Amino acid sequence: MTSQAEHGKSARSRRKKSGKSGVAVFLVTLSVFLVLLVFGFALYFLYLNASLPRVDRLADYRPPIVTQVYGDDGTLVGEFFLERRTVVPVEKIPKKLIQAFVAAEDSNFFQHKGLDYLGIVRAAVKNLVSFSRKEGASTITQQVAKSMLLTPEKKFSRKFKEAILAKRMEERLSKDDILYIYLNQIYLGAGSYGVQIAAETYFGKDVENLNLAEMAMLAGLTKGPELYSPIKHLDRARERQAYVLGRMLEEGYITQAEADHARRTPIVISSRKKVNSAQSAYFLEHIRIQLEQKYGEDLLYKGGLRIYTTMNAEMQKAAHENVVSGLKAVDKRQGFRGPVTSLAPEQVEEFCRKVEQGIDTASMKPGETYQGVVVAVDRSKGEATVRVGDRTGILSRRNMAWAGGVPLVDRYESGVREKTKSISLGSVIEVSVITPDSDKRGAVFALDQEPLAQAALIALDPRTGAVKAMIGGYDFRRSQFNRAVQARRNPGSAFKPIIYAAALDKNMTAATVIDDSPVEYPGNGFKAWKPKNYDNTYRGPVTMRTALTNSINVVSVKILESIGVDYAIEYAKKLGITSPLTANLTLALGSSSVTPLELTSAYAVFASGGYRTVPYFITRVVDADGRILEQAEPPRIPAFSPVSSEAAEGGDGAIPAEYGGGATAVPVV
Repeated sequence: MTSQAEHGKSARSRRKKSGKSGVAVFLVTLSVFLVLLVFGFALYFLYLNASLPRVDRLADYRPPIVTQVYGDDGTLVGEFFLERRTVVPVEKIPKKLIQAFVAAEDSNFFQHKGLDYLGIVRAAVKNLVSFSRKEGASTITQQVAKSMLLTPEKKFSRKFKEAILAKRMEERLSKDDILYIYLNQIYLGAGSYGVQIAAETYFGKDVENLNLAEMAMLAGLTKGPELYSPIKHLDRARERQAYVLGRMLEEGYITQAEADHARRTPIVISSRKKVNSAQSAYFLEHIRIQLEQKYGEDLLYKGGLRIYTTMNAEMQKAAHENVVSGLKAVDKRQGFRGPVTSLAPEQVEEFCRKVEQGIDTASMKPGETYQGVVVAVDRSKGEATVRVGDRTGILSRRNMAWAGGVPLVDRYESGVREKTKSISLGSVIEVSVITPDSDKRGAVFALDQEPLAQAALIALDPRTGAVKAMIGGYDFRRSQFNRAVQARRNPGSAFKPIIYAAALDKNMTAATVIDDSPVEYPGNGFKAWKPKNYDNTYRGPVTMRTALTNSINVVSVKILESIGVDYAIEYAKKLGITSPLTANLTLALGSSSVTPLELTSAYAVFASGGYRTVPYFITRVVDADGRILEQAEPPRIPAFSPVSSEAAEGGDGAIPAEYGGGATAVPVV
């Protein structure tokens, strides 16, 4: 018995020892694991710490800033940018706007040191309860760290990096510094970076002039700039605005009366006047190429340069309107070419949606041209109903009279293989707006079509060479080829004044008599050349003045023969012609191609008293710090002798007004 009892005690003792040793092993293992885990985290922290970017660079915050282009009167006419942003100091940002963003994004911003631990716990609890990640806890400081110092990769390690950087930022930057970066860096939709550009984009005003309702709406965009866009989804934007106002009220930033007033305040979406418009596109592209070659892409698109140009906005507008109307008039004389395409019934809605996305039909103006689709035809009234995006209007027979009685067909013809000139249901046509809203039937449209022909126009100040307007084609979106500076065309009789000016400088006068009679030049192995006058008649002996006034071809050729082709070519170069010129007598009739800019520059010499100026487009370039990088100093180069200059100005009537005597006028090429 005793032996068995002792054996039982011994077994229990061994089990206790075994249990204790197992616990000991577990505790040791756990301790080692925890030590290794802590050590691993420490190593990982050191690795992250060493690989993180320096926070110091935020002290000199220089984000990409929009480069702005101004006309000759200081009017903003264009912008170049990668991110459309204008930086404003935090002192100019209204206190209520700052409070709106803080209330919406990070209510403990002014209390925490980079991380909001209470916010993290609150967000975690809400996400656990809802079984999803509906609420985040990133502070404004963390958001700045993420956007300014980290890559957009979605990795677990990035949260650690954010936390470390946020702590560092709070140690080295003031709260105002962090807000300054945040409010200028944040993307707020519609291509707007920072609160200043957003205020301009949505409300057409500077950030310091926003009212409380507008401030709350801007702050509400942070959750989803496109989802809550007041341009696209005003109802959603209003809901989000109400949330922000509620948060501001909870935080004590505003009173109940202020919140109620802001909710009742009408929101007027009123963007500032758009720049980079179609009418200035060729001018802007021309200077963009020059600037990029000189200053590089980074400085041009990110450096916030201020470019002051020679463009006169009113002249540019008039030039664009005249070229467009002139080309349309020419094109319409050729007749209607038929619809752009024809749609099947099931394609109409999709087409209209795409049109609506690309244009602002709510602000239709008379004279504007759109693509629309015919959705109804009333043959008895001779009219069609045309839908442009979400707008409809009437196209009457009277407003398509120029097309010469186009048949109206009240059925879909999308299956017709051959192109037809009839207008049927589903026809996609160009229409111009006569009246945006006339009555219950909507807008009044006129049939239009995009011209196939092209044109160019240059207007410059002959005294300085400043280019006041430039049009390089009908539509920059259709063709980026700038015919004003790139296209060489035969100037024809427009080249004759240069030949006559060269003759005046070689001791001929307005009274010099030349025989207008048939002449023949050997072809040197080819057919002989016999220049003829336009009307196939000859006047006999005429003065140079009469010959130029009447643009007599034969006399012009004889004058060139008298002064010498090589001399005339060199003389043309003195006037600014840089294109290669053909060294034969056909030069007198404008057989050598030149650009409109060259010819206009040459004509300017006649109007400037015999002085040649070099055409230029940019008067001054200023960097973001106010330093002048470039200042135009246009030279005035004597081109005519005093006698020829006086004649060119019309002193003795040698160069008639229609050829530039006292004015610079070049036909559209």
